[in-house]
Amino acid sequence: MNLKTLFAVLSFASILVSCTDDNPSTLIDTPPITGLATYNQNVKSIINNNCVVCHATVPKNGAPMSLVTYDQVKEAVLNRGLLTRISLENGNSSLMPKGGPRLPQTTIDVIKKWEQDGLLEQ
Repeated sequence: MNLKTLFAVLSFASILVSCTDDNPSTLIDTPPITGLATYNQNVKSIINNNCVVCHATVPKNGAPMSLVTYDQVKEAVLNRGLLTRISLENGNSSLMPKGGPRLPQTTIDVIKKWEQDGLLEQ
């Protein structure tokens, strides 16, 4: 195998696995919230740490939409099943983040609370 072919194969392989994260220790566990949950205070960091690697300004690795702004994340919660996708059990092919593992329940609960509190931005 020549160097050019090897590079192409390795590049393709890295794209296939770039959105997977099978190490639970790299997922950030979020403490419970007291008071109202807001996007800027509570949700933005969760999305940035767990979703934006694929759901960037220009989505990568087959992600169907960007999740970099308040409006995009709000739309994903209201109309694109974001809470359902992150709440699926490990092993489900639709679980997000893609390839799992599932986010810690306390992290999912923050996003659920944000929805229940009215999807506030500030």
